[in-house]
Amino acid sequence: MTIMEAIQNRRSIRNYKSTPVEKEKLEKILEAGRLAPSARNVQAWKFIMVTDPETISKLAPACCGQSSVAQAPAFLAVCTNEPSVMACGQPARTIDGAIAMSFMILEAEELGLGTCWIGAFYNDQVKEVLGIPEEFDVVAVTPIGYAAEEPSARPRKGTDDVVRWEKF
Repeated sequence: MTIMEAIQNRRSIRNYKSTPVEKEKLEKILEAGRLAPSARNVQAWKFIMVTDPETISKLAPACCGQSSVAQAPAFLAVCTNEPSVMACGQPARTIDGAIAMSFMILEAEELGLGTCWIGAFYNDQVKEVLGIPEEFDVVAVTPIGYAAEEPSARPRKGTDDVVRWEKF
């Protein structure tokens, strides 16, 4: 599978099979995050992979009660503690964490696994369940598992609507 095929095929999965995910696949996903670029190459992140069903069940309420979280056999949290703001005005922690999560969900797709980037979660509750130190923020989370559904592609705006050449 090419990167473009992974991008085209990836869907947000909200129903998972109970089949456990092989540790080797989870390690490959984590390796994709480790290799992601970061501002000034600081790599100020921690990736927490959770496979314990009891812990995962505690994460569902922390993710605004999303049942797909409790269904999945694995859960990934991306945390960063980089305090700097980039020259463009964006917080490095948010950008770095988002890049790493993007790399990891594309690797999951290549490995035949489903994910759903969850933005609806309570940072403090996820931190409490996972024992994340105060100085870290949870940037992104996703359940990971074998899809129990095949959602169709969501509509995308056309190239003319989103692309500009040279100037806006």
